[in-house]
Amino acid sequence: MSKTIVFQGDSITDAGCSKDYANLAANEGMGSGYAFLTMAALRLAEPEKDWQMYNRGISGNRVVDLYARWKRDVLNLKPDILSILIGVNDTWHEYPGKNGVEVPRYAQFYRMLLEWTQQVLPETKLVLLEPFVLPFGAVQPNWIPEINARREVVKKLAAEFETIFIPTQMILNEALQKAPQEYWLRDGVHPTAAGHALISRAWIEATKAIR
Repeated sequence: MSKTIVFQGDSITDAGCSKDYANLAANEGMGSGYAFLTMAALRLAEPEKDWQMYNRGISGNRVVDLYARWKRDVLNLKPDILSILIGVNDTWHEYPGKNGVEVPRYAQFYRMLLEWTQQVLPETKLVLLEPFVLPFGAVQPNWIPEINARREVVKKLAAEFETIFIPTQMILNEALQKAPQEYWLRDGVHPTAAGHALISRAWIEATKAIR
């Protein structure tokens, strides 16, 4: 019996995925990022599970944007596994646009998403990836402490809601021992092909127990 995975997030998840949801079958229009790589890898390795995957990442989204479309783009799809990566735009949009989401409100809305999901889909397994940046390109120095605060929010929520937690920032930091930051991220935020592959590998490894 097939199972469903939904990838939710911002441009890092989006990676050029199709938004023609009404005419899009599962596993199609997945973009070129970690969601696509994960779909391809799992369908190759586990054909007996017939994974049905959907990429619902939208470039520019903040946690409040996810909340506005949560029913359509998550709950209605009834995923067996839901993966969430959100947070960098909650900081980015504050500079200079003054339209970011403060860390306490980020935590509040993130919690609301998780509570809503568990109320409607109590059997759905959750995978939370912490937001990440590297200090170059688009990233300003004053982003770093704020991103770190958001990382702590996600880590605490993952523990509280007993979800899978993927320490994406730590994984990237360790990867810097093998290659410079530009090898993994294009601009301090968006992954290169190798960066997406790094995230996908971590995702597949972290979710073994729930697949």
